Amino acid sequence: MSEVTISNSIKYVGCDDKTIDLFESQYIVPNGVSYNSYIIDDEKTCLMDTVDMRVKDEWLEKVEKTLNGKNLDYIVISHMEPDHSGCLKAIIDKYPNIKVVGNAKTFQYYKQFFNEDIANKVTVKEGDTLELGIHTLMFVMAPMVHWPEVMVAYESSEKILFSADAFGKFGTLDTDEDWACEARRYYFNIVGKYGAQVQALLKKTAGCDIQTICPLHGPILKENLSYYVDKYNTWSSYEPEDEGVLVAYASIHGNTAKAAEKLAELLNEKGAKKVVVADLSRDDMAEVIEDAFRYDKLVVCSATYDGGLFPVMEDFLLHLKSKAYQKRKVGFVENGTWAPMAGKLMTSYFEGMKNITLCENKVTIKSALNEASEAQLNALADEILS
Repeated sequence: MSEVTISNSIKYVGCDDKTIDLFESQYIVPNGVSYNSYIIDDEKTCLMDTVDMRVKDEWLEKVEKTLNGKNLDYIVISHMEPDHSGCLKAIIDKYPNIKVVGNAKTFQYYKQFFNEDIANKVTVKEGDTLELGIHTLMFVMAPMVHWPEVMVAYESSEKILFSADAFGKFGTLDTDEDWACEARRYYFNIVGKYGAQVQALLKKTAGCDIQTICPLHGPILKENLSYYVDKYNTWSSYEPEDEGVLVAYASIHGNTAKAAEKLAELLNEKGAKKVVVADLSRDDMAEVIEDAFRYDKLVVCSATYDGGLFPVMEDFLLHLKSKAYQKRKVGFVENGTWAPMAGKLMTSYFEGMKNITLCENKVTIKSALNEASEAQLNALADEILS
C-alpha cells in the first residue's frame, strides 16, 4: 500500500486486510477492507482508534515507528466494534500510562469485551473538547451510527472530521474503484437501518467547517466533500438515488426466472431508464440490497415453496425489513403449480413498511408462463412505470 498522507502532524497508521473473505462474517469483500487509525502528533500525542486483531502486529509496528520514540499520551475510541477496538488492550499494555478517551458506554463495552476496567480513562460527553496543543478535538455523540456508543471528533485547527464508521466503504486503500458503489453497499447493509440517527449526525456536524473526512474504513476524503455529504443525506433519508427498476427473483426450476427476464424485457421496451435483474439464489445479497435502496421501483418474483416463500426470497425480504426499506413502488409476481401463495406472503412484508406503493396488477403464474400470465406481466410493466 502506498503511503497515505493527511497532513504534517496527522499520520495514517491503519492497515489493509486483503485476506479477509467475509466482513462481519456475512459481506463479501472481494477487494478486502481497510482498518483506519490515525496519530495526531502535537504537544500531546493522540491515537485515533485501533484496528482489528487480524492486523495487530503490523499496526503496532506502524504506531511505534510513527511515534519515533515519543510517548503516547491519549487514545480516542470512537467505536467499540472489534474491527476497531480489537487491539485496544494491546496498545494499553504497550503504553500503560496512556489515557483512554471515550464516553460512558465506551467503557461499559470495554469491560464486556476485555473483562477488566480501564485505569486511566477520560469520560467525555457531547461538546467536550480535548486540548493536545495546537490541535483541539471536539466530541460529537453519534449513537446508533451504528452502535450506541459511537462518537465522532472534529479537529478544529486542521478542520478534520474523524467520522467513525460514517463515510466508510469496503475495499483496501490501494483499490482503484468508484467510491459510491462500495460505500453504498457498506452503508445500506451496515448502517442503513439507522437513517434518522445519521440525519441527526449530519445536522450536528453541519456547522463545522470540514475540509477532510477521516473514516474508519476506506479512503480519506479531501475533495468535493459536498458530494459525499449529499450521498449520505439521500441514503439516510431513504430517498431513491436513481430512477430504475430492480427485478429480484427466487426461482426453483427456472420458470420464475423466465418471467423475471420477460418482465425486464417489457420494461426496457416501454422505456425504463434502468432495469436490474437479480437472481436471489446466486447474486450477492448485500449487492441486491444496495440496488433495492438505490432505485425507486422494485418487483419481487417468487415461487411458492412448501406453502410459503422460496427461502432466498424470504431472506431478501427480511433484510429489507430490518434495514427500514421505504418510499418505493413495489410490484409482485408469484408462481405455484397447485396453490400459489407467494404473492400474498410477499405483500404482507411490504404492508408493514413506510410509504410503500403496492401495484394493483399482480401476476400469478401456474407452473410456466402462458398467454394470460404474459398479459399480466405487460399490465404490471405499465403500472410500475406509470
